[in-house]
Amino acid sequence: MRGDEPKKRNGFIRVLLTLVALVLAVWVLVLVANALILQGLRAPRLSYARAPASNFGVATEVSIATQNDKLLTGWFVQADGTTSAPAVLVMHGWGANASLMQGCIAPLHAAGITVLLLDARCHGRSDAESHTSLPRFAEDIEAGLTWLRGQPQVDSQRLAVIGHSVGAGAALLSATRCNKVRAVVSLSAFAHPHEVMLRYLASYRIPYPVVGWYVLQHVQKVIGARFDTIAPLRSIANLTCPVLLVHGREDEMVPLGDARRLLAAGQSSAVRLLEVAGGHDLRASLDEHLTEITDFLRQSLKPECP
Repeated sequence: MRGDEPKKRNGFIRVLLTLVALVLAVWVLVLVANALILQGLRAPRLSYARAPASNFGVATEVSIATQNDKLLTGWFVQADGTTSAPAVLVMHGWGANASLMQGCIAPLHAAGITVLLLDARCHGRSDAESHTSLPRFAEDIEAGLTWLRGQPQVDSQRLAVIGHSVGAGAALLSATRCNKVRAVVSLSAFAHPHEVMLRYLASYRIPYPVVGWYVLQHVQKVIGARFDTIAPLRSIANLTCPVLLVHGREDEMVPLGDARRLLAAGQSSAVRLLEVAGGHDLRASLDEHLTEITDFLRQSLKPECP
């Protein structure tokens, strides 16, 4: 019997070492998975176009402080002939930058509206962060709105936001937290980030059970918010300001059905849906609808009666 004790002890040690090795392997896999998830939350930086120049002159490049002691860059175009003009902040989508939204400037400027095109963190010429997310887009929009309110040539009571894709979701979220926002134009917004992530996982054939579930849980931990809390479906349900949803019928990234669900979730008296020809990137599709969009903003930003 005593001769069996060393064998039992050695067997126990082997089992223990095997368990330790498995735990270490799982720990390493988790670290690698977390690093890959964090990398996926870093947007690519696209090349920056030159500042636009037209009958409104050259846009002024500005720097704006945001969260975590970071600086945002943007283009500022002041309305002509007034010291108290309404203003619209324009936010791009994931992986884009302010220069790609410059098509908004001419029609808004012609309507007597001051324009701020803003780069979110990790985009364009703005400072980098460890990651970016819809909540951080919203923080940057709010930093831009605060900056606009401090400009003497801007009427701080007449502010609106235009956002594309993630920027649209962030615009809706910001409007729920800033009662100074008088209107939102949402371009190609998705209904719920959970669904976006499921489509993303499916595109890489990552199964949702276990692996996909962990990815979604970790993403919410990293961004510091639950998907349900920041979902455009929830934001639009809490808004009373006018919202114009613009969505391409051939959108290959966010189904048109998302826009229709957002319309149904919002207040019927405040939310409209404009379905247009085109995909997710609406720059080429919006030319024929610029008058409608500009009229919506002009009407929403009219001075309030005393």
